[in-house]
Amino acid sequence: MNRRSFLRCAGWQTLGLAAASTLVRAEPAAGPRPVVRFAHLTDIHVQPGLGAPAGMAAALRHAQGREDPPEFILFGGDCIGDALENPRESVLRQWDVWSEVLAAELKLPAYQCLGNHDIFGWKQRSRPGVEQDALYGKAYALERLGLKSAYYSFDRGGWHFVVLDSMQIAAGNHGYIARLDDAQFAWLERDLGAVPAATPVCVLSHIPILSSAAYFDGDRAQEGDWVVPGAWMHIDAARIKNLFHRHPNVKVCLSGHLHMVDDVTYLGVRYLCNGAVCGGWWKGPYQEFGPAYAVINLYADGRAERELVAYPAS
Repeated sequence: MNRRSFLRCAGWQTLGLAAASTLVRAEPAAGPRPVVRFAHLTDIHVQPGLGAPAGMAAALRHAQGREDPPEFILFGGDCIGDALENPRESVLRQWDVWSEVLAAELKLPAYQCLGNHDIFGWKQRSRPGVEQDALYGKAYALERLGLKSAYYSFDRGGWHFVVLDSMQIAAGNHGYIARLDDAQFAWLERDLGAVPAATPVCVLSHIPILSSAAYFDGDRAQEGDWVVPGAWMHIDAARIKNLFHRHPNVKVCLSGHLHMVDDVTYLGVRYLCNGAVCGGWWKGPYQEFGPAYAVINLYADGRAERELVAYPAS
């Protein structure tokens, strides 16, 4: 039996991308049909060069053209290449490319999430006039994403969805730290409190609330100890975990940011970090993970299945 046949028989599917192959466990088919199916496309980092516009278009076509098409798309943030450090002219062009590809390719309903690289100027505050620029901060990115607020909720197929804003401004020129401010946390408490206990909840954040992949993003074993920056994973994860524990209908949390893939279950909540559409910023894979998106099936009993899809980028 050859390797491909063995993997197929063993229930594995292969994401073969550039120099790396990622093995993802194919979950067994469930008896009941999912009540919601959607595609999670995160960390597109679209920009004029590196084949990024064609790659973004290819991912959208692939996701929407499946035999079992998703009902909608969740965009997970980091939509454009970078606004934290790039000059305004570059940032405006990046957003124009984003809008052009969406206008040409998006056929399904979509929900947006803000990413750290979508925020203009937070790493340029030492430069005179940046904080007075109309593009500065989150407001312009929210406008381009068509969002009135960086966090919100909605209902689909018997599930309640919560979209969070992971980024708060950090001191100095460090840009951002991953946490919810007090106003957002209070909103989240109210929102979850209003959801019937029998209604399962799916949470989307750009930065992982809890992640195992964060421990492998760079050399984390600094000075003989694990050091995971607060910009890699939510620094307030314990506070959020405690809130979720009071609401056992919170079943799954989706994220991106790390361009890596993991699956962590803690206290009954499944945390899925779903890689990146751009892989390693349109230069091939990042570590073991190449360009991909996720298809999520949600069931009435609160179960979630994830399929990672390596789309043809060109």
